[in-house]
Amino acid sequence: MTEQQRPPSARFTGDANPYGGGDPYADHRTADFPFARYADLADRRLGAGVIAANDEFFAQRENLLLPGRAEFDPEHFGHKGKIMDGWETRRRRGASAEHPWPAPDDHDWALVRLGAPGVVRGVVVDTAHFRGNYPQAVSVEGTSVPGSPSPEDLLADDVKWTTLVPRTEIGGHAANGFAVDVEQRITHLRVKQHPDGGIARLRVYGEVVPDPRWLSVLGTFDVVALENGGQVEDASDRFYSPATNTIRPGRSHKMDDGWETRRRRDRGHDWIRYRLTARSEIRAVEIDTAYLKGNSAGWASLSLRDGPDGEWTQVLPRTRLQPDTTHRFVLAGPATGTHARVDIFPDGGISRLRLFGAPTPDGAAALTARHQELGG
Repeated sequence: MTEQQRPPSARFTGDANPYGGGDPYADHRTADFPFARYADLADRRLGAGVIAANDEFFAQRENLLLPGRAEFDPEHFGHKGKIMDGWETRRRRGASAEHPWPAPDDHDWALVRLGAPGVVRGVVVDTAHFRGNYPQAVSVEGTSVPGSPSPEDLLADDVKWTTLVPRTEIGGHAANGFAVDVEQRITHLRVKQHPDGGIARLRVYGEVVPDPRWLSVLGTFDVVALENGGQVEDASDRFYSPATNTIRPGRSHKMDDGWETRRRRDRGHDWIRYRLTARSEIRAVEIDTAYLKGNSAGWASLSLRDGPDGEWTQVLPRTRLQPDTTHRFVLAGPATGTHARVDIFPDGGISRLRLFGAPTPDGAAALTARHQELGG
């Protein structure tokens, strides 16, 4: 069994082979992680940031959250050495010539603010291109601190950190994945690398848990938005881009920032199914096809379902869409549901879906109860 074919439970350890030319990802070690179906809570486009690190001598901490894969240029050197697309610290040394090795507890750390607080379901620490200069082990802790705490606030003695990923040996040039089983609302992470080294990318997959007090004062808001707790449950096709793009903040800025399916050669159609922030009354719908010019969906419809076993009810009939256009629809009356489904005909894509409304009284109560249950 090759490294690329290892099962999701695989753990990668040890050095990767030195770069020998050609495609730098040809020998990258990875696996399919089931938790990757959730949204990346540490997505920079969602508002995440690396707010502090104790050392970033060779490569900046902010690289950890860049979208896309890390790049590698074997000829790119600077005044401090090799330029790496990741976060890389200097080599640690011991206390004396007699003990030149780092102490067992020596480590470097970075503080990460999640783009949206939530329950973490899995973490990927990718050491792509760090073949002999990756950390021997990593660990990840989480905490929940309201407001906008400073690094000093987060490092204070009274902040309680919960272990999400215990100290675990990892491999170089590998996507090291860890399933997380902690039912707690997390706002910030502390990532540690033991004792030093470099990490290319950090991905933190989970479910957004919004603050119900904030949503309550907004009145009407987008009840399917990722930042408000909406979630993509399934989609018919993810060939070109993930369906989760349709509920990200802001407008799409390029074609692959939306959802696009492969070309159909049958008589079917494509769809996305969503779970709303809470049981809600929806009053208006926005379907955006920004930057989808020759490949936007031809028509779209919207249906709601009230409860996981409810019947689907169409609230927006099949409607012609225009390329690279924002389409807005006011519903004839409020439509209640817990789930939504957008159907596009026959294929193509949309960039964003917005469902404007407000939670019902029981939906709002459920949001508050879950927030309290998770320590929010």
